[in-house]
Amino acid sequence: MNKFVKAILLVVGIMIFGIFIGWMWGRGQAVDKTITDQTILTALRERGFLVTETIVSTVATNIKTDQASLWKKLFWGQEINASAVAEVNLGVDLEKLSAADIKVSGKKIIVEIPGAEIFNSRLVGDISVENTQGILKRFLENDDGYNQAMAELIKQAESAATSTEMMATANNKAKEEIKRLVGYMAGDTEITVNIK
Repeated sequence: MNKFVKAILLVVGIMIFGIFIGWMWGRGQAVDKTITDQTILTALRERGFLVTETIVSTVATNIKTDQASLWKKLFWGQEINASAVAEVNLGVDLEKLSAADIKVSGKKIIVEIPGAEIFNSRLVGDISVENTQGILKRFLENDDGYNQAMAELIKQAESAATSTEMMATANNKAKEEIKRLVGYMAGDTEITVNIK
């Protein structure tokens, strides 16, 4: 046999011996898969805010100022008509969880989460603003009404998004998502998720 073949056989033999020794050494050690309330708490809090519902709707508003009398309306009055598409995201802030919110006992895990709340809201795309101003208002305090309209449109979108039906949907989706996330860690454990 030539030296090259002997070297290859020696390398293969050493590799097989190393694999056998590694298998024998690691065979008796079991991996600890104990799930505690702290491991669940850490995993959930790392997620931050869990968005469970996004509502996109068209909102419109009409804002009238200084309309008390005909003269005030003529000189200082302002009427703003605006519309836009708004997006509101609802979900659960998992950073608010504490160790008291998670109970682990045997094959049962109970997680208490805070109720859904608004994460953020914004206007998507262009805002249509139609502004009518009184004579003196136009010359002395010219205001295009854009900021006032934007604030009112967001306020209306948030009000619509926090209806009982929308909040219930966001809470139910949060419960299902938390159940799924904890299920990845806990395996075949019974998981119950409640809203505080």
